Amino acid sequence: MDTKSQTSFQEKALELLIVDADKIARLIRVQMDNLTMPQCPLYEEVLDTQMFGLSREIDFAVKLGLIEREKGKAILDSLEKELSLLHDAYTEK
Repeated sequence: MDTKSQTSFQEKALELLIVDADKIARLIRVQMDNLTMPQCPLYEEVLDTQMFGLSREIDFAVKLGLIEREKGKAILDSLEKELSLLHDAYTEK
């Protein structure tokens, strides 16, 4: 595979991971906007499933050499920070 193709695959992989991360971030923001209880079992189940799925996608992309582990970690860390903000906002309510 030539360098140009590899770069194209890497860019596409990162783009797809960011799209999936944005979907999870939207779930978090909807909760923040409505300040509904973050400990809702259904909400927790959906969010946990989404976060787990994204972490598996990231691991797979890292193993294929499509993204660097640090970039994947940064994506997950960003979501964790948003989740922390949600919990903080709810406890201040």
